[in-house]
Amino acid sequence: MKKIIFSIGIIIFSFTIKAQTVNDIPLKDVDVEYVQIVGTSKLLSTKLTIQIDFGQRTKLFSSGKETIIKDENGKTLEFNSMIDALNFMSKNGYEFVNAYVITVSNQNVYHYLLRNKKNKAKD
Repeated sequence: MKKIIFSIGIIIFSFTIKAQTVNDIPLKDVDVEYVQIVGTSKLLSTKLTIQIDFGQRTKLFSSGKETIIKDENGKTLEFNSMIDALNFMSKNGYEFVNAYVITVSNQNVYHYLLRNKKNKAKD
């Protein structure tokens, strides 16, 4: 009986814990070699909006919300800078490859290319 209760507890616990996600996929489970993080300044804020592009399908007229990193509660994660986002991604198994900035309508848009450390080990 104790084993059954323990097993049920583990199953319930596993459904209640979620990792950071992009497009409802846990960040650590994204099985690609490269990702790009794109950072744009938030209006009237010092924070950045970070979007993750790993080649996922997006809807034609989407708002881009499916590419934003969310926490375990489904709330959008905020980052103080691109380095904050880079450190976050490093903790989640990615390493820096390259970066560039473009300016769109007097606003800098930061692009960082990252490589999945798991896939690098396969080389």
